[in-house]
Amino acid sequence: MSVIEYVRGDATAPRGKGVKIVAHVCNDLGGWGKGFVLAVSRRWPEPEAAYRRWHRERARNDFGLGAAQFVQVGPALWVANLVGQRGIRTGRSSGVPVRYEAIDAALVRLADKAEGLGASVHMPRIGCGLAGGKWERVEPLIAERLVARGIGVTVYDFGG
Repeated sequence: MSVIEYVRGDATAPRGKGVKIVAHVCNDLGGWGKGFVLAVSRRWPEPEAAYRRWHRERARNDFGLGAAQFVQVGPALWVANLVGQRGIRTGRSSGVPVRYEAIDAALVRLADKAEGLGASVHMPRIGCGLAGGKWERVEPLIAERLVARGIGVTVYDFGG
């Protein structure tokens, strides 16, 4: 069985050969404007536009916690918008927006897509930035849903 590879670098510049999916966690409000999504938008405009359209048309699609949207941004490169947080943090927030069960459900969809494409998955420490999650809770989900199925996963810690 493979393991999660940890590297220093930018997840929007995934390393290696073959088809790649850059995965990140989004909120269920349609908001896109802080955190890792800014790096995604600087590199590719399509994921933000697709996410906003997906949210806007949510009465007619599967948008919601646990959903996953896949946006092709290059010949062998995709971005996965994973809805894994309820709302956003505000000054009056109690608790954190991360929803581990939603991340888990979205990871199942991500694994299916990665398997279908023969892709590796690249991500920051999803759900652990603005969503307020703990990596000790997210990492086992990634190991169970992706690594256990033989999907290569690289986690990027920014810098260096």
